[in-house]
Amino acid sequence: MIISTFDDLLQAARTQDLPQRLLLVFANAELPPDCTPQQRQQFEAGTGGALVPGLCVDKTPEELGNFAALREESAQFAVDWQMVFVSTLTGTSGQAPTSQQADTALTRMVTSIKLGALANMIVFDRQGEAISLS
Repeated sequence: MIISTFDDLLQAARTQDLPQRLLLVFANAELPPDCTPQQRQQFEAGTGGALVPGLCVDKTPEELGNFAALREESAQFAVDWQMVFVSTLTGTSGQAPTSQQADTALTRMVTSIKLGALANMIVFDRQGEAISLS
């Protein structure tokens, strides 16, 4: 299945044989204080910057109606974000992953985002469209 939207991802997660937990890290791109003039120019043009993770949350696919509902729920926390990084945690023996397992995985995700190691995540913009970061 090709996942081009967050709702595609939700649909895929709901059809898995084993229970899934979605790991979500809302983030912004910010300009580092020690940036070069070229980096500032790129950032002002809408590219570049440092990824700064903010709000982290885990949800089962059943807890999420669709991307619009997730975006609305995120507004309650007054955390500004430009993109959401998503990964999944798969349960075993018919049991969903625990909150403790999700917390550990979210901590690893935040570290990976700060390091720019994004291989195991899908990134979505504020409209729920998958985007590519380079």
